[in-house]
Amino acid sequence: MEQKKLAGYLDLANHHADATPEDIKTLCRAVLQYGFHAAFVNSCYVSLAKRELAGKAAVGTVISFPLGQDSPAIKVAAAAEAVKNGANELDVSMNVGLFKAGQKEEVLEEMKAVVAAAKDQNQATVVKFIIETGLLTSQEIQEASQLVLLSGADFVKTSSGMGKRGASLEDVRLIREAVGEKIKLKVAGGIDTLEEALSFIEAGVDRIGTSHALEIIQGLNGGDTGGGE
Repeated sequence: MEQKKLAGYLDLANHHADATPEDIKTLCRAVLQYGFHAAFVNSCYVSLAKRELAGKAAVGTVISFPLGQDSPAIKVAAAAEAVKNGANELDVSMNVGLFKAGQKEEVLEEMKAVVAAAKDQNQATVVKFIIETGLLTSQEIQEASQLVLLSGADFVKTSSGMGKRGASLEDVRLIREAVGEKIKLKVAGGIDTLEEALSFIEAGVDRIGTSHALEIIQGLNGGDTGGGE
């Protein structure tokens, strides 16, 4: 696979608690240098990332991350503010606890409200819901994916990368079985090497979230990041 095409699958992320403004600037420089799809940052850095990328790549942020148990009103407000500050994409953690408790209609209504808040600010906003597959049974993975589809969101995202485990190829199979190609799919969590990235792309994912995008590109070039395209 050509480097430019591979890079387009990758969202380079820094969600560390100790991420500094200079770390975010470094992240954005890497996104621009290697052509990654987006820089994903914590919400306090959305405006900074927007300035650094200057419209040349997408800015993404996370909402209610990684637990998903903020109140619906907080999630809605956070989504609207992030888009207002310049976020192009939102990765929103689902309330897994309510979902597992059987309160699926409540979870769906919350999802719909978040989607509406984001798209009211900018219709082009891409919304993804993180269902945290490592906390779900196979049946629950499929049911959660169907809720995401019904919510009007753009992507199902497997994992936060901070749960019990990251994405698996079995997750991809289960999600695609449940929703087909009606919605896009992002994987995240533990995808650190070229081989792992290519296996997910071959399985049909649309996007990969990783803090190791440089290592993945390095693997493509036999240990050399190559300085861009």
